[in-house]
Amino acid sequence: MNGLSLDNFVKRKVLAVQEFTEYLTNSIRHLFTPPRYLIDTLIQMDVIGFGSLPIVLLTALSIGGVLALQTHRTLSTFGETALLGQVVALSMVREIGPLLTALMVAGRISSGIASEIGSMLVSEQIDAMRALGTDPLRKLVSPRLYATVATLPLLTVLSDFFGMMGGALVSMSTAHLSSAEYWNSALQALHSEDIIQGLTKPFFFAVAIALVGCYFGLHTKGGTEGVGRATTQAVVGACVLILLLDFFYTKFLMAIGFF
Repeated sequence: MNGLSLDNFVKRKVLAVQEFTEYLTNSIRHLFTPPRYLIDTLIQMDVIGFGSLPIVLLTALSIGGVLALQTHRTLSTFGETALLGQVVALSMVREIGPLLTALMVAGRISSGIASEIGSMLVSEQIDAMRALGTDPLRKLVSPRLYATVATLPLLTVLSDFFGMMGGALVSMSTAHLSSAEYWNSALQALHSEDIIQGLTKPFFFAVAIALVGCYFGLHTKGGTEGVGRATTQAVVGACVLILLLDFFYTKFLMAIGFF
């Protein structure tokens, strides 16, 4: 019985990976074939991008300040507080900015996508869509994927900047560095490989955020209670996948000697 349960569990996971891959490949194909739901994509860009700005910027500002506080405590022991800008800039651009931005957006967007699509599924709106000849994947999944891929890198850039701004405020008030000292140190520490690494991660994270939300939304079962479960599963699944992608992508870059 236990062996049968394990077998079913493995089959469900393999099927989930297959469907996830199907969503991705179909969305890429939909980009090159009509009809294209441009208005839906623009609406989703507003919801995902502009709607996520407050939480993303507030988080980045706070984390940048905390990072500078903690780093100042260590560097002051060695009399190297002038390196604060370098530490904050490299940490934010390489790792903290992309990862925290993706996690914040996942908590807000994956849950929203799953609940919206799940509600449409249990209320039979998606069945009505199919009856009218509309492809739900093209109408619901593709615009959300395009919008997330387009907006998450921009949110990451703003997150990096606000994180460094938070570090600058703490550096000037606590470490008594001048604005010029902090920003010169920060900008000199950044190289092209750091920026490339920090700006390529969001594209992978965006795919995870959008498709995980759509997957759990389209697999909602059990009425309104099922919508709640799908929402929770979407957030947890997206966050776990983001963390795994972050680790393996960083490991891949190190393996090829990128930095």
